[in-house]
Amino acid sequence: MEQQRQWRRLDGTRIKISIEDEIRRVIVREKEAGHQLKVCIGTDSQVKGKETEFATVIVFIRKGKGGFMYIYNEITKQKMSIKQGMLTEVARSIEVAYALCNLFTLYGVDMEVHADINTNPNFKSNDALKEAMGYIMGMGFAFRAKPYAFASSSCANKVVQ
Repeated sequence: MEQQRQWRRLDGTRIKISIEDEIRRVIVREKEAGHQLKVCIGTDSQVKGKETEFATVIVFIRKGKGGFMYIYNEITKQKMSIKQGMLTEVARSIEVAYALCNLFTLYGVDMEVHADINTNPNFKSNDALKEAMGYIMGMGFAFRAKPYAFASSSCANKVVQ
């Protein structure tokens, strides 16, 4: 799945191996250093004219000791409604979470999927809340929405250009 995608670190360094191999290497390194890890995966998008750019992030949190993340950006020309855009963000996050979940289970790393969807019904993104929650939880993943979905609403939001 990930071989053709160009993942990078926040500093711009490109990942030259598959994301699965990189994540395995990082988990082993962090565990050997004694860090307790949690991973949050999220996606955000930005519409610019006729294009929509998506940024998906894999955020590692070292409990009590900061964190780091991996980023993948992609641009599409497909026109989408707000709800369709929200659910596409969720689908992209789930695709990455599904590809990596066996590694997280193997090494005992907790994982959450974050959705950039507002829990307040007064916001348009709320239209996708039930479907997104059902999709994520139906896949067996922990679900977080705004204001607790920092991987999508803060981290991915900062790197979608």
